[in-house]
Amino acid sequence: MTNLNDDLAGALDFDFSMDEPLTASAAGDAAATPVVRDRQRHLSLFSRIPVTLTLEVASVDISLAELINVDNDSVIELDKLAGEPLDVKVNGILFGKAEVVVVNDKYGLRIIEFNNKDLSELTQ
Repeated sequence: MTNLNDDLAGALDFDFSMDEPLTASAAGDAAATPVVRDRQRHLSLFSRIPVTLTLEVASVDISLAELINVDNDSVIELDKLAGEPLDVKVNGILFGKAEVVVVNDKYGLRIIEFNNKDLSELTQ
C-alpha cells in the first residue's frame, strides 16, 4: 500500500487492506458478520471513485516536422499489427489487454488479459 492509502485509512479509520479474509473465523460464527459488513462498506467507498478507462489501439513516435506535414489524406503507420490485443489503461496506467467487440451496435471491449500490477499502483 502507498503512504497516501495509509494516511487515508488512518484519517477515515478504515483498513483498506484486501489481504485479510472476508470472515473473522473459519468456523463462520456470528462474529464474522461485522467483518463482512465492514468489507462491503469499504468496497462501496471505492465504487464511487471515478477513473478513466482508455482503450489504446497503438502509438508511434514521429518528429514534429512529420506531424506538421500531416493532411487529410496522410497515413501514419502505427506500432501494432492488425489483430493484436489492444492496451486497456486506467488513469493512463496499463491495466490489461482487450479486443474490440460490438454490443447493441456500440463498441465494447472484452478483457483477455490482466496486468499483474497492484491496484494501488493505478492511483499514482
